[in-house]
Amino acid sequence: QVQLVESGGGLVQAGGSLRLSCVASGRAFSSYTMGWFRQAPGKEREFVAAIRWINDNKDYADSVKDRFTISRDNVKNTVYLQMNSLKPEDTAIYVCAARHRVFDVGNLRISNDYQTWGQGTQVTVSS
Repeated sequence: QVQLVESGGGLVQAGGSLRLSCVASGRAFSSYTMGWFRQAPGKEREFVAAIRWINDNKDYADSVKDRFTISRDNVKNTVYLQMNSLKPEDTAIYVCAARHRVFDVGNLRISNDYQTWGQGTQVTVSS
């Protein structure tokens, strides 16, 4: 099983960019589908983006499509979330999650399908 540590959050003005990183420790990172979720104050956790362990198949929430890009580096055991054209409504704690390929069927957007979670990193976008 992997352990996940996020970094890269911070305070940015609307229209700015941030790149989040999530480093996985443990074995066989390349066998995990990786996802990013976020939770804003008073709101439920929501799906942001995910990248499958095979073929780099990706999925994005409609609210971030064309602004955010998820990628992975299996040599560095890291998944990235490049966030451009940030909006105040993107303010949230961003958390990365992993699910092993054995459990990797169907929808990428369901948080309960991910077994391992990081602690999160705060992203604040000022207007």
